Amino acid sequence: MRYLVTGAAGFIGAAVCRRLLQSRDVEVVGLDNINSYYDPVLKFGRLALLGFSEADIDWYRLSTSSADPRLRFIRMNLEDTDAMRMLFANGAFDRVIHLAAQAGVRYSIDHPHAYIQSNVDGFINILECCRHYKVSHLVYASSSSVYGLNGKVPFSESDPVDHPVSLYAATKKSNELMAHAYSQLYGLPTTGLRFFTVYGPWGRPDMSPYLFIDAILNDRPIKVFNNGDMYRDFTYIDDIVEGVVRIADVIPQGNTAWDEQHPDPATSPAPYRVYNIGNSSPVKLMDYIRAIEKSIGREARKEFLPMQPGDVYRTFADSSALAEATGFLPSTPLQRGIDATVAWFRSHTSK
Repeated sequence: MRYLVTGAAGFIGAAVCRRLLQSRDVEVVGLDNINSYYDPVLKFGRLALLGFSEADIDWYRLSTSSADPRLRFIRMNLEDTDAMRMLFANGAFDRVIHLAAQAGVRYSIDHPHAYIQSNVDGFINILECCRHYKVSHLVYASSSSVYGLNGKVPFSESDPVDHPVSLYAATKKSNELMAHAYSQLYGLPTTGLRFFTVYGPWGRPDMSPYLFIDAILNDRPIKVFNNGDMYRDFTYIDDIVEGVVRIADVIPQGNTAWDEQHPDPATSPAPYRVYNIGNSSPVKLMDYIRAIEKSIGREARKEFLPMQPGDVYRTFADSSALAEATGFLPSTPLQRGIDATVAWFRSHTSK
């Protein structure tokens, strides 16, 4: 079984590569452009855990891991149509786990073109290559951000998601629509995963766990938006990875009971599916901060601010469909996950 994992230098992508190699008899090619959205040192650090030194990595050249010869890596842009076709033509991939994207809700407000290039132009290249090179299953990252202005909780995949509040969310919704079109037109099996606030060791430095831990340890104030009156469904990285790897085996066949008079957005008569993957246990922002304070052993200095543009008040996943499909439900307690994240941060920043 041959996998392509895009975003392989990213937080989730690197962890998925490790998990595939640990649990399966597979060959894996990782792809990433290692852009400078945040410090590439962290991305090269994740790749080092996979057996790649910075000197090994060059544009458009496949490198083999020193830790596991079943793993190779290539630095490439998703938007490079010719290079993507060449990669798929030579790769003979059975499955694609597409995690690469321009991330970040707030960054999308000031840098919209980066999101169209990576998340839309790049995604159409993924779809086209999966179609033409007969990939048996495309699993791709969507986001809980697609729920936008929805107020009904918990968020269900069967709810309409027509009111995004950021361009990032709009591009992820567009990915789901594009995937459905390819499932319907060409019979390409596609599964979208709506991730809910992923955190853990090796996490992104623009996310609140990293920002808060760094600020508290260095005696800087943390920014608390909406005066702390917000809820997030924090999901630990190991739970996310387990869900991704398991769902790759669940190839959608199409819903034979689908009702065109009452269409279910989560399913289709085509081989298409969308799943939430979240802890299903939203945490108030102030309780989350207290968990970090407890783990560090120090109280944070807090700067209370209004709601940021692009933010939502609450996220809350109904992950029952994922549990039914895979037998797995994310469940890592917040304090355990925060403790592991703080321990990693201290170890990582002390080097």
